[in-house]
Amino acid sequence: MTRERLEPLTRAARLRPGARIAVVSPSGPVPGDRLEAGLDVLRGWGLEPVVMPHVRDGHPELRYLAGADGMRARDLERAWCDPSVDAVICARGGYGAHRMVDLVDWAAMRAAGPKAFIGYSDITVLHEAFARLMGLATLHGPMVATEAFREDPESQESLRATLFEPESVRTLGLPGARPLVPGRARGITYGGCVSLLAADIGTPHARTSAHGGLLMIEDSAEAPYRLDRIFTQLLRAGALSGISGVACGSWRGCEPYAEVRAVLADRLGGLGVPVVEELGFGHGPTALTIPLGVPAVLDAPEDGPGTLTLEVPALI
Repeated sequence: MTRERLEPLTRAARLRPGARIAVVSPSGPVPGDRLEAGLDVLRGWGLEPVVMPHVRDGHPELRYLAGADGMRARDLERAWCDPSVDAVICARGGYGAHRMVDLVDWAAMRAAGPKAFIGYSDITVLHEAFARLMGLATLHGPMVATEAFREDPESQESLRATLFEPESVRTLGLPGARPLVPGRARGITYGGCVSLLAADIGTPHARTSAHGGLLMIEDSAEAPYRLDRIFTQLLRAGALSGISGVACGSWRGCEPYAEVRAVLADRLGGLGVPVVEELGFGHGPTALTIPLGVPAVLDAPEDGPGTLTLEVPALI
């Protein structure tokens, strides 16, 4: 197997007051009241939200999709290629990004240049596409219509500071973060929702390995045995070969957590790398913003909280 070593990716520019941020829905449909509440948060930060035409759409037959695949892809393209738009944020996750990712004109988006891109959950497939097809660092962070974005001050401030004052958020992690496997490692951050990383295996632009990567993983509503299957698939495919460390976020709805923790220890403990649990990103009540594609140091001390320290700010 050819070894693919991760390298730092191009970072986008930070935002200024008055910047325009486009809202897209690459996956599931968006309840209108939740969307409006999230837009108010963006406006409170001095941003001008631009809701793309198909964000409020629904699919006529497949109710779990926010409209037709091609229209969701076009919204992302148009937002990205609009020179008046400074950043793009997803409204929510759900399911559907895998259906539209290959319909996006990635060449046109590369030509348009870098911008900040924010999302998590099903948006993991787009984070991987931005990294693989555009060489662009992205932000694994709360989305406009999600509970953490609308209601959790810590999640809001993590994203706001990352967008406007990225040098102020270089050390990440909640106080409850702790080592599952102690140690210290340096690498390039990548990852997202672990079931989506596994679903990407075998697709045209999937990673075959990630040497030197710091894997950021989390998930929601997966039973422990299903997580075991997901991790086993990643291990058998060689997708975790050569990684330098693992940071785990939320496993909300993946109960009981004691069994989830046993799966993590069993499947990741043999990698011989540091593993931190409960760092505080993903589907949990607090969703810190984690840059993907940047060099960082993962600390998992035996006698203290685990942290992820960025070697450079998330945005320039």
